Order: sequence, then C-alpha cells, then structure tokens
Amino acid sequence: MKLVTFKRAPEAGEEIGAMQGDGTVAVLTPASDPAFASMLALIEGGEAAIAAANHAISSAERLPYGKIVICAPLPRPTQMRDTIGFEKHIRQARANTHIFGRIPARLDPRDVEVAPVWFEQPIFYKCNRLSISGPEAEVRWPAGETHLDFELEMAVIIGKQGRDISASDAPGHIFGFTIFNDFSARDKQFRETVGGLGPAKGKDFDTGNALGPCIVTIDEIGNYNDLRMQARLNGETLADGRSSEMHHSFERIIEHISTDETLYPGEVIGSGTLGDGCGLEHGRFLEPGDQVELEIENIGILRNTIGPRR
Repeated sequence: MKLVTFKRAPEAGEEIGAMQGDGTVAVLTPASDPAFASMLALIEGGEAAIAAANHAISSAERLPYGKIVICAPLPRPTQMRDTIGFEKHIRQARANTHIFGRIPARLDPRDVEVAPVWFEQPIFYKCNRLSISGPEAEVRWPAGETHLDFELEMAVIIGKQGRDISASDAPGHIFGFTIFNDFSARDKQFRETVGGLGPAKGKDFDTGNALGPCIVTIDEIGNYNDLRMQARLNGETLADGRSSEMHHSFERIIEHISTDETLYPGEVIGSGTLGDGCGLEHGRFLEPGDQVELEIENIGILRNTIGPRR
C-alpha cells in the first residue's frame, strides 16, 4: 500500500488513507477500526492493522488525490535519526567546505579523507522529530541564514519493536519507506560543529525535516536497496543515482542502531544524502521561492517551496 495522511481542507483534521491506481485515496476511518485513527496508530497496529486496511479499502470512501491536502505521512514520528550513508556525498560535500573557510581551497573529492569508522559502522545523529513538514509545504527560512540547502534521502519507517536486531531479521521490523528532505542551514552547521557536538541548529528548525508524499509498505516497495533517486531544483536535475550506492544497507543500519537500544514502531531513519544530492556538493544554495523536487522510484515526488529570508 501507499499510505498518506491528508486533510479534506486546510483547516480540517488529519485523516489517513491508501492511494489507489485511479488517482483517488481510499479513506481509512477510525469508525471502522481504531487502528485507522492516525498513521502512527496504523503502524503500531502491526500486521493485523495492515490486514484490516487491505480489507477496508474495497468499500472505503474515495477522494480525488488532487482535491485533498496531503500532509507529511507520519506527522509525529516516535523517534528520528539520520545516517550518512553515501561516500560520494561525504567526499564532494567536504571538498567544498572552503566556502565556509574550513579549508583554504576546494579539494579534489578523491583527496578527501574519510574516517575509517565510517566504513566500519553506520554513523548517525538524532533529529528533531517535531519539526516535520510535508509535500507542497513552504520551508521556513532560518533567521540570518545565507546558505540554506536541501538533501535527498530515503527513509525507512520501523514497524515492529526490537532490540539487538540482526541484519537478517531487519526486514521483519520494517513498516515501509518514504522520501526525506533533510533541509540544512549550512552557516549554522559549520559554525557549531567545531564545538565537538551537533549538528544542532544547522538541522533543527521548524519545517526542516520534510517527509512524503506517502509511506510505501515493505511488501509493495520492491527492492528498496536499489531504487532510482533524483533531485531537481527549479526543474533542473542535480542528482540522479540509486539507493544501491549506500555503503551500509538499511538492514545493517537497523542492526547497528538497535544494538543495546530498543527500536519502536514509528521511528524514522534516514539513509543519508545521495551523492550530488545537496547544494553544497554543487556550490549552489537555495533562494526564496525555489522549488525543490525529490523523487524516488516506487515512492513518488516530494516537492517543497522555500519561504522568504528572515
């Protein structure tokens, strides 16, 4: 299923539904099953809730997709983490940190040193799970920022609680996948990370974590470790690659994060940015009014507009 959270009008309450091939959304109402009260409730309901949703679709109310307001599919994740999974992104982004005075001149990406630990284990940080925005939402410009950036990522949603999950068992703990735009305030990021912690305000600002347009359940996504990923800025393609370029698979990432730590339904984990998938790699940053489109095969398009400077 391709599951969405939506509103019938901007001022209406959130509901959930399943996208259909005819361009409609089948509404899943809590009156028919309490697990349909929200996307998180559906995820927490596990296999029984998914079975109930599949059964309910045939007789559900249908709404035209273009006539409703599509929200972030999971407006309040249980937890949110982001990894840094693509070597090309690391090398190209760090080669360009001369923009912020971190190095005297641009490096050849091949000469960028990548810490050995990155190859040995997934590296991640915890995001602000409350600063979520959805498709078509305007991204709020962080005050004083001059280098606002986008980042093309794929995100996995945990569906089953577990700790010390092996890579081989990880698929059984996955609910589905969505697109993640990890908007970044680069001025703030590069100022604060020299302090030894972070990222903090470089990532944590309202609307900065965009998710959508839907969650595709694991049974429908296909080979999630090899999907085409693209990023477009004002219609121009800046990135075109595949999730297979990740150094650590989603299974390995789940294995590592769950070591000595329980994962819960509704947690979101980002893949990290695809190579070429952010403005820093191109030396090109966002401007007010820009439109960013991220597209991932079998999921759809996450489109956002950049708000005015503050």
